[in-house]
Amino acid sequence: MFQLGGPDSLAAVEPFLLNLFLDPDIIPLGPLGLLRKPIAKAISSRRSKPVMGRYAQIGRRSPIATLTERQRVRLVQALRLQIDPVAVVAMRYWHPMSVEALDTLRNAGPLDEIVLLPLYPHYSYATTLSSMKEWHRVADTAKWTTSRGAPPERVVESFYNHPLYIRGLVENIGRVLRQFPDSSRIHLIFSAHGLPMSLVEKGDPYPRQIEATVRLTCERGAQQFPNWPRTHILCYQSRVGPAKWLQPPLTTTIERLAHEGVKEMLVVPISFVTEHIETLHEINIEAREEAKKLGVETFRMMPALGDSPYFIAALKDLVLRAIGLDTVSATIPPAPSIPAAASQV
Repeated sequence: MFQLGGPDSLAAVEPFLLNLFLDPDIIPLGPLGLLRKPIAKAISSRRSKPVMGRYAQIGRRSPIATLTERQRVRLVQALRLQIDPVAVVAMRYWHPMSVEALDTLRNAGPLDEIVLLPLYPHYSYATTLSSMKEWHRVADTAKWTTSRGAPPERVVESFYNHPLYIRGLVENIGRVLRQFPDSSRIHLIFSAHGLPMSLVEKGDPYPRQIEATVRLTCERGAQQFPNWPRTHILCYQSRVGPAKWLQPPLTTTIERLAHEGVKEMLVVPISFVTEHIETLHEINIEAREEAKKLGVETFRMMPALGDSPYFIAALKDLVLRAIGLDTVSATIPPAPSIPAAASQV
């Protein structure tokens, strides 16, 4: 199970940022690639102090490792009905990283197959491809083989249009909509993590898949909820650096809507399956404060899918299909209990 990862303490913020900016799939530098290391060190050093301040406001660490571990536990419990799974988490920029995940798998005994399951619903060079590159770099360096050779790999590239994923989004949005007296008047703002236009121009499918998820979510939502919001918009957040990124930005969108007289907003973090600094601070603190200053009266944020039953059922379906087993997508088992230690956020 692949995720981006996040600092587990304030002291880890700068090395986490360094790992992030060292990745050529995140910040393409073209002919300046030879300068990547000094540039990454300079950026991470300069940005670490303000970023530490943001993490200090959301618990002094990222919750992504804890929340991804909950997803891992739930997925193993769901899969045990059909297979005997060994599931590990490989974070891209902080622990546990791919080399640690590989060590765990090597110590788990003989494996029949490996399913590489990125927890990024939408394929991007900056997320899915980057994680796959790192995994194969580590695996090739380790020369991992068994008496039967290297276990065959099955890759799940994306699940942006998976019916259970879409249903999970609609259910999450619906729960928040019930907090409004008349949800049909709400302006629905879908916010996805941004991407440099240089990657889009190279053919990155990310924005097309994001747009498809938004369309499918609104289509199902309108069918399921009679008071589904009449208006929605897609925007992007988390821009870094001076390069051109996907438009429009979240902050600009909120400002424009507020000037147009919109008083009620629901922000849906469409590309995030766990809470992280982008949702807990960038949306739930920064964007909320800006909306209040601009006269927005009601501002809500949809919680990430996390370990919701629909999302875990979607992941289960993806894994079983990857290894060629039939599965009944419509069956959503009740969420099992997990140990208290694993449920703390």
